[in-house]
Amino acid sequence: MTDLWTAVKDLPITIESHALEVLLPDGPTDREDFSTTQLHLHGRGEEGIGEQVGLPETQDGLRALAFDVTGEWATLEGFVAHLDTLELWPTPPSWDLERHWRRWTFESAALDLALRQAETSLPEVLGRTPRPLTFVTSFGLGDPPDADKVARRRAAHPTVGFKLDVEPSWTQEIMDRVAAVDGVATIDFKGQYGMEVEDDDALVAMVERTIATFPDAILEDPHDHPAILERLAPVADRVSYDGPVTGVASLAATAMTVGIVNVKPCRVGRLDELSRLYAHCEAHGLRMYNGGMGELGVGRGQAQLLASLYHPDAPNDIAPSAYNLEDPPADLPTSPLDPSPGRGFRRG
Repeated sequence: MTDLWTAVKDLPITIESHALEVLLPDGPTDREDFSTTQLHLHGRGEEGIGEQVGLPETQDGLRALAFDVTGEWATLEGFVAHLDTLELWPTPPSWDLERHWRRWTFESAALDLALRQAETSLPEVLGRTPRPLTFVTSFGLGDPPDADKVARRRAAHPTVGFKLDVEPSWTQEIMDRVAAVDGVATIDFKGQYGMEVEDDDALVAMVERTIATFPDAILEDPHDHPAILERLAPVADRVSYDGPVTGVASLAATAMTVGIVNVKPCRVGRLDELSRLYAHCEAHGLRMYNGGMGELGVGRGQAQLLASLYHPDAPNDIAPSAYNLEDPPADLPTSPLDPSPGRGFRRG
């Protein structure tokens, strides 16, 4: 079966102009000043779109950036090489991973445009058939924890599972109430983002409670703490990594060797490396799922399309964006989601 990069790298692409579009949520979320930026590339009567995620300063930087991507390239690979000559970060980002997010904005928009100019779609050039997409929605319980939030969400959207951000403040009683609700697929420890740990003993106790109370859940991003790694060793088959996963090489650098990985396209950043990562995971039997990064536009559909092609039955944390609202509407799409691919690199 053709790998992603081989399937798309020889597509020609012509870019005549570009435009940027600011996207805002449709209602309140748990993140202040939240927005994303869509990049529109135009050429030969077609439009390709990519979406930048990230912090407010990341968005401001792209919107203020002076760049020229107009031209005609015999191959998409040639355009990607042209991107290497551009200074997409005149001021270095505060977090190096932001470089991947911006790179993905350009490469995903270019892929969309090249496919549309070739009058084809990503599933067609890959020779893969997208399948109905299982998705979950992710959130925390707040401070203090609202133990009934999961039950309320399940009652409102009974087909949708959950990826939950656990905290040391989750007592055994809270965990039991959460675990009593169907659909808890992933527990996220948020242990790979360099955040300060205030109480090592409380953290270890939280992990112990989580392992025992959620015996079927994926356990994502544990802290690199010897006591935690020791306790997770017997259940390594359900431990996964998300934050560190930026490509094939990153898989060898994690503290635990795991059989599950969260592959986020915008975190990888480059089409050729994403292609290598997909191929590596499939060849080595590594289970995959993916997650969103707060996309509000085309980027969410692109992540959903990739998941429907590579790991449709996994607990993919890419629910339609309205699930991220503080009060999600009742009439949202159900899981599994119809893949409905459109032309280019988009869901229909």
